[in-house]
Amino acid sequence: MTAVPHVLPYLVAVWVFLAGAYGLATSRNLIHAVGCLSVCQAATYVLLLAVGYRDGATAPVFSDVEPGTRPVVDPVVQALALTDVVVGATVTALLLALVVQVAKRHGTVDPDELTELRG
Repeated sequence: MTAVPHVLPYLVAVWVFLAGAYGLATSRNLIHAVGCLSVCQAATYVLLLAVGYRDGATAPVFSDVEPGTRPVVDPVVQALALTDVVVGATVTALLLALVVQVAKRHGTVDPDELTELRG
């Protein structure tokens, strides 16, 4: 089997990250920037799933089978992906709460109009 199909998830992760980074760099709205940052975070989900993938492997549940009799995916990578989802949701919620506070205090979510925050 060729290595080309195994490269595809990594390319997808890079593409998703670059799409989020482009949106983050060109954003003129703080809410849009938080969404783009969440897209960048989603690239890490794809990357972790690509790292933990094994051909022909099943879920690491050993309730009915002896360990070592069949190939299984790495449960550590699955736990990291789940943790990544929780951390991503928490960061997104915190950033959106900060955007709400900026909008209340300054009346805008445009980063160019936030002149009081310039150093």
